[in-house]
Amino acid sequence: MGEVAVRVDNLALSFGKKQILTDIGLEVNKGEIFGLIGPSGAGKTTLVKVIVGMEKGDTGEVTVLDTRMPNLGVIGKLGYMAQSDALYMDLTAKENMEFFAALYSLKGAKRKERIAYAAKLVNLEDELNKQVSDFSGGMKRRLSLAISMLQDPDVLILDEPTVGIDPELRKSIWDELDTLKEQGKCILVTTHVMDEAEKCDRLAMVRNGKIIAVGTPQELEAKTSTGKLEDAFLQFGGAQS
Repeated sequence: MGEVAVRVDNLALSFGKKQILTDIGLEVNKGEIFGLIGPSGAGKTTLVKVIVGMEKGDTGEVTVLDTRMPNLGVIGKLGYMAQSDALYMDLTAKENMEFFAALYSLKGAKRKERIAYAAKLVNLEDELNKQVSDFSGGMKRRLSLAISMLQDPDVLILDEPTVGIDPELRKSIWDELDTLKEQGKCILVTTHVMDEAEKCDRLAMVRNGKIIAVGTPQELEAKTSTGKLEDAFLQFGGAQS
């Protein structure tokens, strides 16, 4: 197993009286695509927000690249794509990318190179001068994904990255994630799409704020009579309450 890039120990979080996460323990390695799967409201988005330092747990500890989170020093090594697009609607796609590149202190030729790479990855090269307010939902997702990749992060955290993206582009994005994995990047993806879950090296099944099973897709499928990942999810978790 590779070197650990993200470690979560005994994490718990509640909002008011509602318990959102309970006793979460997790390790994600460099050179690995790790999937968090579960239904809406299971706690996946809250968990990734704690990992990137946007939320703080009530108890437990999160470290990213051996640094306890939240920590501003790690931000430059961490790419994050949220479930809701954080884009400037009055700017063009390129202006959005320029703005975020400046936040990441990318300058000159390096900035130009990374913007070109990210735009090509999500097939937005011909749309860069369009105002984002004119973009479809799928185009906004593609731009958000491009922005998360701008600073060539060591850890990439993607919350439902391919929602609203057509199948052909979805495949090319996953091919690129595989390439980044081979380069030693740590990639954490949340999804509720089973065919995407099957592309991950390992999975954690999340239900009602708890991790109910961890393993490779094959290990989890092998524990069912049908050999199907969705049946493994139902079997481990029972009915969603």
